Amino acid sequence: MSVLNTDQKLVSGAQIVLNTLVKLGVTDVFGYPGGVILYLYDELYKQDKIKHYLVRHEQAAVHAADGYARVSGKCGVVFVTSGPGAANIVTGLANAYKDGYPLLVITGQVRRNSIGKGAFGEVDICDITKSCTKANFQINNPKDLQQTIINAYNTAMSAKKGPVVIDIVKDVFLEKAEYDETISLNNFEQVFDYDDEINTILEEITKASRPVIISGGGVVHSKAAEELKNFVKYVNMPVVNTMMGLGTYSQVSKNYFGMIGLFGNSCANTMLKEADLIISLGARLNNRVTCCFKNNELNNKIIQIDINPEQISKTIPAKFHLVGDLAQVLKALNKKLSNSNFEKNHYDTWLERCNSLKHSDKAYIKKSKKLHSFEVLNAINSYTKPMHPIITTEVGQHQIWAARIFNSVNCGEFLTSGGLGTMGFGLPASIGACIAKPEKCVICIAGDGSFQMNIQELATIRQYNLPVKIFVMNNGYLGMVRQLQEKACEGRYSQTKIVNPDFVKLAEAYGIKAFRVEELSQMQSVLCETFNSKEPVLVDFVVEPMEVL
Repeated sequence: MSVLNTDQKLVSGAQIVLNTLVKLGVTDVFGYPGGVILYLYDELYKQDKIKHYLVRHEQAAVHAADGYARVSGKCGVVFVTSGPGAANIVTGLANAYKDGYPLLVITGQVRRNSIGKGAFGEVDICDITKSCTKANFQINNPKDLQQTIINAYNTAMSAKKGPVVIDIVKDVFLEKAEYDETISLNNFEQVFDYDDEINTILEEITKASRPVIISGGGVVHSKAAEELKNFVKYVNMPVVNTMMGLGTYSQVSKNYFGMIGLFGNSCANTMLKEADLIISLGARLNNRVTCCFKNNELNNKIIQIDINPEQISKTIPAKFHLVGDLAQVLKALNKKLSNSNFEKNHYDTWLERCNSLKHSDKAYIKKSKKLHSFEVLNAINSYTKPMHPIITTEVGQHQIWAARIFNSVNCGEFLTSGGLGTMGFGLPASIGACIAKPEKCVICIAGDGSFQMNIQELATIRQYNLPVKIFVMNNGYLGMVRQLQEKACEGRYSQTKIVNPDFVKLAEAYGIKAFRVEELSQMQSVLCETFNSKEPVLVDFVVEPMEVL
C-alpha cells in the first residue's frame, strides 16, 4: 500500500482529512461508509497509516471509539455518512459527553448547493448535536479543513474531555486546497500554582475527625491513581468511589469501603452522612448520589476538586473548592504532607467505625435454587483476578453487580455508561477496548435486554477475531425496570418480560464459540475453556428471573 500523498501542493479534501489525522497520531478509526462520504473511504483504501474497523451500526461505531478512548487515552475517531448515518451517532455522543471522553466524529453532508433544501439524506447534525458535544463544525470550503480538524482535536482533548463533530459537505472531499505539513498542537498539560489552596485543604484535614475521600471519574481522566494511593498513605483516610471512579483506588485495601449512590454500598453512603469532611476528587455527585441524601447531610462539608469550574457546587454546596487537574493537585498535597508533621493515626477511631459499617452491609440473597447473577459474577471475578481484566458492561442489574463485585480492575479499565445509562454500550465498547489493548483480557458483562441493543456487533468481533469474552445474564426480563416495578407499580410488570433468541445458536451463527450454563457446578469447566481460548467466546448464563439487587 502507498503512504499518504503529501508530495503535491494541492491535495483533495479527503486527503487533507487523512493526512491531518495521521499527523495527530490517529492509527485507528471506527465507521460505516455511505454515498456522501464515499471519497473519504476511497482515500482510506489507498493508504496504510490508519486502520479502519467496520462496525454494523453507526451508534456502535461511536461506542467502540468511546471504549477505545477510555482504554488508550487517545482521541477516538469515527467516520459516518449523512442522514441516518449521522443521526445514528447521537446516543453515542451523549454517552461520551456525559462521561467525559474525547471523540472526533466526522460526518458527511449533502452537497453545498443542496443544504437547506430538503435534499435526500440531509439532516442538520450540527444543530441536533449542540447539547451533547463540546463543539461542532460544518465545513463548506476545503481551505478550512486542516485547521478545523486540529481545533476540533484540541477541543476534544483539553480540560474536561468530550466529543466534537465535524460535518463535511460532499463537494469538499473532492475539491483541492493546500496542505501544511507543519501542525501545531496544544500542550494539554497546564501547570498551576495551588499553594494557598493546598494550605487551606491541609488545615481542613487537620481539623477533621471523620473525613472521607470520594474518588470519582476525574481521577481516571487525570491519571491520578498513583498520586491518590500516595495521598491515602500519608493521611490514612477511608476511600469510597463513584461508579465512574471504580479502579482508581485498590478495592482490596483496608482503606476502601465501597461505592456510593443509589445502587452503591449502604456502608459507603452512611459514612458520608456521618463524615465531618468529604474530599471529592473529580466526582460529579449527580442525582444518583444526591437522592441518597435528601436531608442535605452533605451540604457545606465537601472540599470539591474538579477540572470543570461548572461542576463546583452544582448539586451540593461545597465548603471549599479548587478548580484544577487532580494529578497536579494531589502531587502538590503529597509534597506538602511529606514535609509536614501530619499525624497518620489521627483517624483510627473513625476507621474502626467505618469497618463496623462495612461488616453490616447486607449479603446477596438467593430467591431460589436457580443460578443467580451475583454467583456468576463472583465466580468470574475469582477466576480472573490474576489477569486484572478490562471490564465493559451494558446497563441494568448486571452492571451494578459487576461494579460491586469486580475488585481487580486497574484505573480506567472498568468501562460503563455512568452518566447516561446507555443500553447497548458494553458490547461495542469491548471492541474498542480490545483494539486499544490487544494484550489484555477484555470481558463484556451483559444483560439479555441490553445485549440485544447492539447484538449485531458480534459480526464485527468475528470479522476482526477480537478475543472478547461475552457473558450474558439471561433472566428473561428487563431486570432493572422489573425490579423498579415491584416497588413503584405494585408488581405490575408492564412490558418488561422479554422473549429471547437462543444466544448460543445465535453466537454460533456468527462463527463464535458459545456455551450455556444453568448450574454453578458447570462454571469452572466453562470458564477454563473460555479463558484458554484466544478467540471470542459467548457464555449464556440462565439465571433466576426474579433476582433483585
